[in-house]
Amino acid sequence: MAQLQRGLSLFRSLPPIQSLATFHSSSKLRNECYLIDSPEYSFLRDVGLERENPGVFVGSWKGSGQVMISVDPGTAKPIAAVRMGTVQEMDESIRAGVDAYKEWSKVPAPVRGDIVRQIGDELRKYKEPLGKLVSLEVGKIYSEGQGEVQESIDICDYGVGLSRIYAGQIINSERPDHTILEAWRPLGLIGVISAYNFPNAVFGWNAAIALTTGNTVLWKGAPSTSLVSVATTKVLAEVYKRNDLPPITTLCQGGADVGQKMVCDKRVKLVSFTGSCQTGRNVGVEVQKRFGKVILELGGNNALIIDESANLKMALDAALFGCIGTAGQRCTTTRRIIVHQKLYEKFLKDLTNKYKQILSRIGHQLECNTLVGPVHSQQNIDNYQASLKEALSLGGTVAFGGKVIPRDGYFVEPTIITGLPHDSPVVYRETFAPIVYVLKCKSVEEAIAWNNEVDQGLSSAIFTENVNHVFKWIGAQGSDCGIVNVNTTTNGAEIGGAFGGEKHTGGGRESGSDAWKQYCKRATVTVNHSGELACAQGVVFNIE
Repeated sequence: MAQLQRGLSLFRSLPPIQSLATFHSSSKLRNECYLIDSPEYSFLRDVGLERENPGVFVGSWKGSGQVMISVDPGTAKPIAAVRMGTVQEMDESIRAGVDAYKEWSKVPAPVRGDIVRQIGDELRKYKEPLGKLVSLEVGKIYSEGQGEVQESIDICDYGVGLSRIYAGQIINSERPDHTILEAWRPLGLIGVISAYNFPNAVFGWNAAIALTTGNTVLWKGAPSTSLVSVATTKVLAEVYKRNDLPPITTLCQGGADVGQKMVCDKRVKLVSFTGSCQTGRNVGVEVQKRFGKVILELGGNNALIIDESANLKMALDAALFGCIGTAGQRCTTTRRIIVHQKLYEKFLKDLTNKYKQILSRIGHQLECNTLVGPVHSQQNIDNYQASLKEALSLGGTVAFGGKVIPRDGYFVEPTIITGLPHDSPVVYRETFAPIVYVLKCKSVEEAIAWNNEVDQGLSSAIFTENVNHVFKWIGAQGSDCGIVNVNTTTNGAEIGGAFGGEKHTGGGRESGSDAWKQYCKRATVTVNHSGELACAQGVVFNIE
């Protein structure tokens, strides 16, 4: 308990929405009209949700903490409620995960892969209603909600193949009749703390790979998207029940004290945290104190470079989705566009025209015509307005947008700001809203330098038809980000590659490539089959 109290301040600087968790008493619930009660939102019951839902899963469902009412950011109306977990229930969740690991780690990897396949198939079955829930609770448009669940399905498919091929290697020994093997073994219980903007996919990226490699998973989702956490876990629980499995994934929704318990507990061998740079730094330090492992997926201040040889039509389309997709609330959202001075005026004019056209496509996230939904909360609006005020005070000009839209829910105009120096404080800082700063540069070398000068190093992109510039961009003196794109947008990564970034983004990698290694411990095994003991490096040590 002393350890828990010492670190409680760790979660007080959570990313905007994670500090929003406004709790309401159960007496309040009886007087509310919830969207789940409306036939229009019957898909909520299709994924097993009720008016009030237990937020803790340890093989059975429970929750004795405060009640969190989830809100539709497109209308500001309540959807349904979740009874959160307590610190004691987090402890129970950890114990359940550790106990399940003792059984799960004994299961052959290809058999684990088959369970992950079944999880993917179950997600396919519920993709439509689960994706609509993601859209409703986060605020992202219909296709993005469906696409997020598809990411979880895709990573399950990846896990199935991985279960039969992940392996170490055989290393040549300098000693006769010795063989060096490399073995990868599971860590144990993996903790996942996910953010509100990808409440299903981030868990999926971690869980599919962690389960495949023999770990169990404990999940704490963002409080404001607790319904997605509960519904996703209900889908997975069906697979465990059919296969007579222990709870190989557990769930404990809760506030800062619950998250702190996970971070500080040495039974949680790795903590995968997605959120702000500041909180991620605190999480990393706290886990390192107990010599645990972390995967940090933190902020991004992503730049799109428009070279003088760029295909402007492609670049404009990429900028539109990069800046405005998910209402500017992706960690890979384009925050800065760096345009060569020869193309600057034309690009800015054309981009502004595209922004004008998209105004008619702003609306509720589940309406079929909508391309831009709401931001997630009032706090996002407050941050949007604060950044605009600062940008104007520093000499910036609003080329487009800049207003809060007066309607139910949390809507703002996608905004373009010009006239600021590349190193302005507001340009250096990530604002989780649809604001982009358009900067004028003289050369690709200058653009690369500006790309690299911010603290974060997540995603980056260049549009160019110059092959020399392509290889300069992807080379050692090019972009310093973990994602380095050419002629495509900064956002929308596929699961096949490792996802993550450098510098203040945290250095973690999730999803594809060899990111699976982070969920394992490596053992170097030397096998002596010579019949005699021989030391390495020719050392002789005996008394004969």
